[in-house]
Parts: sequence; structure tokens; C-alpha cells
Amino acid sequence: MMAVLYTSDPHFGHVTIAEKWRQGPRTYLGLLVSGFPNLFIVNGPHNAAALCNAGRCIEQNVDWIARCIECVRGSGLTRVVPSTAAEDEWTEHVYETAEASVLAQMTNSWFFGANTPGKPRVFMPYVGGVGTYRQIAGDVAAKDYEGFVIA
Repeated sequence: MMAVLYTSDPHFGHVTIAEKWRQGPRTYLGLLVSGFPNLFIVNGPHNAAALCNAGRCIEQNVDWIARCIECVRGSGLTRVVPSTAAEDEWTEHVYETAEASVLAQMTNSWFFGANTPGKPRVFMPYVGGVGTYRQIAGDVAAKDYEGFVIA
């Protein structure tokens, strides 16, 4: 039996993550998904962890998530979810960065979802570099988790 993840956000209705991602994944920082509060993703799509030493990059993801949870709890709140605008901006940044790289010339690769029949051809990992990714994620956190709705 496979678990199905539905959003609890009334703005999105009762949709699964598979339905939301039918045209390809959309994330903010590769860590959270709009419409799915508190759904933290480690080493998921749009994250730099796929293209570096996995253990080190996953550690960065987990540390960032732990600090985010501490911030939310410390504020007496319980819910964090990216805004749709932040998710859209990050997803477009991921695609633009990929298009500027040699990886955009690849075909039939998991980088584009080609390992799953019927998947749309969209770029999965963030290729702007681990250092750049860490800087961006750090800046978002330093700006009180800019782009997130915390409630």
C-alpha cells in the first residue's frame, strides 16, 4: 500500500503532491512545497544536494530545516509553508540556471525526469553550485525565512 500525501491548505483544495507536480516539481529552495505546510524535503528536486557529496549536502539541508523549525517553534507558531510566488521564483531560477549549463544539452537523463515514462521534461536538481545554494538558503533564513508564510 502506498501512502498518498494530500495538501491541507484550503487554497489548493484536496490535491496530492503528484497532482500538484503533474507538470514537474515546484519547490522553494528544494526544501518545501507551497500548499503542503511543514512538508520538509531533504535532497529533493531543485536542491543542490543531488550534485555534491550527498552526506555533506544532506547535512546542510537537515541543519537548515532544524533551524527553521526552531525559529517557528520559538515564535510560538506551528506552520511553515512557502508562498506560491517564492516557489515560482525559485523554480524559474532552477530552470534558468540549468539552461545556462551544459547539462541542458543532455537527453534521456534522470536530471530531466526521463527515468519515468510520461513525466514532463523539466530539470530536477539545482546546478548553480553548492556554495551559491548555501548562500541563498542562508540569506533566506537570515531574512526571517523570506518567502515563507509562518503561522
